Amino acid sequence: MAHVVAIRRRVEAAVSAAVAVVVPGDPTGRATDPLVRPSERADFQSTVALAVATRTGRPAPELAHDLALTIDGVAATVSGPGFLNLNVPDAVLWEQVGARLADDRLGVGSPEVGTRVVVDYSAPNVAKEMHVGHLRSTVIGDALARILGHQGAEVIRQNHLGDWGTQFGMLIQHLDEAPDDDWRHAAASTGAGELSVLEERYRSARTRFDSDADFADRARSRVVALQSGDPATLAVWRELVDESVRAFQVVYDRMGVLLTPADSAGESTYNAFLADVADELAAAGVAVISDGALCVFSDHFIGPDGEPVPLIVRKRDGGFGYAATDLAAVRYRARELKADRILYVVDSRQTLHLQMVFETARRAGWLGAVTSAVRVPFGTVLAADGRPFKTRAGDTVRLRDLLDAAVERARAVVAEKSPGLDATDRDRLALAVGMGAVKYADLSNSRIKDYAFDLDRMVSLHGNTGVYLQYAHARTRSILRKLGEPVVTPDPTVAPHPAERALALALDGFDDTLADVVLTLEPHRLCGYLFQLARTFADFFEECPVLRAPSEPQRSNRAALCELAGRTLATGLNLLGIDAPDRI
Repeated sequence: MAHVVAIRRRVEAAVSAAVAVVVPGDPTGRATDPLVRPSERADFQSTVALAVATRTGRPAPELAHDLALTIDGVAATVSGPGFLNLNVPDAVLWEQVGARLADDRLGVGSPEVGTRVVVDYSAPNVAKEMHVGHLRSTVIGDALARILGHQGAEVIRQNHLGDWGTQFGMLIQHLDEAPDDDWRHAAASTGAGELSVLEERYRSARTRFDSDADFADRARSRVVALQSGDPATLAVWRELVDESVRAFQVVYDRMGVLLTPADSAGESTYNAFLADVADELAAAGVAVISDGALCVFSDHFIGPDGEPVPLIVRKRDGGFGYAATDLAAVRYRARELKADRILYVVDSRQTLHLQMVFETARRAGWLGAVTSAVRVPFGTVLAADGRPFKTRAGDTVRLRDLLDAAVERARAVVAEKSPGLDATDRDRLALAVGMGAVKYADLSNSRIKDYAFDLDRMVSLHGNTGVYLQYAHARTRSILRKLGEPVVTPDPTVAPHPAERALALALDGFDDTLADVVLTLEPHRLCGYLFQLARTFADFFEECPVLRAPSEPQRSNRAALCELAGRTLATGLNLLGIDAPDRI
């Protein structure tokens, strides 16, 4: 079915057409914004008469009066100093509900068709457990990937694993020198998990590296062996990577994240390209030798000493660091993946580094003409008291422990709300509510801001929470189950109750909201829309009984609103990566 144009857009077009008639040939030569906004006084309100009055010298009330008489298809009245109060015909509301119901996509368009977008997100480190610091990148990146895909983009997910570098020389050498220490056996015997044991071994290797010069030399030699392709070293490295990817996938699957092992594109992916990247930058004059290292300098990045800050592509010893890997990734994604856009969902602390990488890539010609790179930074997850999120021992909180706590807290909520559920259904709902609570708490905040991880608030059935939205969806399904009749196209001749009118208009804003998220890369805008929709549905539920509606046409129309509200809530939640159970 064709894209259903939102009522607000149709009202805007009607107001713009009226402005063109009433104020022909705008002397400024600018297109006039119709300035249509939702209103408590009417369906919409426009302040366009006040804006046009300042440019034409005509009194705003006079202009508003002329516009009200000229606007076609919308009932317009004038109030105050020249506000236009705009109401659409009842039939238009019901026809719009019917049109969206008739479409599998709820009338939402696909404006991103033909666009290829790479989304770089999550990026845990091999041989280390995922921790709370990986939560935001994973959740925000997954939501953006879902929404962009829903809007028609071809999305390429990229999990830039930390799987290369000095730390693996240390760890592999440490494991090699302790042949009696079988980390797999230790994990099995203690139940700690392979990654947990490997992380402990890494800490031991780090301590030895920092305190034992001879071991540090042997570890550096092992790094060279790894980078040179030594079969024995590579075999251990692959084992570490495979075990890590398997463990990461357990977490992703539990969270309902789209990432799979096929999306893994770690630092090692670009190892073969690093020398070529350095040569290309040097040949183009973008990178120069400084104190033996190959560096990129820019007047845009100045240090405290007033000198340009270098982006080091190749070190003095001939080795490559993160900058070279990131530049190789940009070049690969632009040239080989042919991305139109590359989204980097990364901690805001990496802003300066990425700015330097992106500018270098633009100077090299890899970005700009066809491909753009966009930072999608985010703030920090704090503890409920607003302090840094740490364990009692001062360690970083493991992500799987955080998720376990959320599910257990959700289990108590589910047991209280639905005590008759069997164990299987209770576990399924606890997982859906727990993961939904964690994700929604993250996504409902502006991503650039820090937020406090407060489980009590997250799983509350009241307020702006994931479970509140899940419950609103479940309520729509409950009503329709009790109705026991197929939902039919609304009758456009029925005068809507104010609560019905408000719900129909709220449902009509879904398309615009998704387009806004794609433009701003701010998932909290979708969360805000869904929360307001759920509240509007709650008002409708209180004011407009469906099963006890006064007449058959009213019952059918209210059922249609329930159906569309439920489908919109479910679709919106799924685009955030949150399940929408039919029962809670």
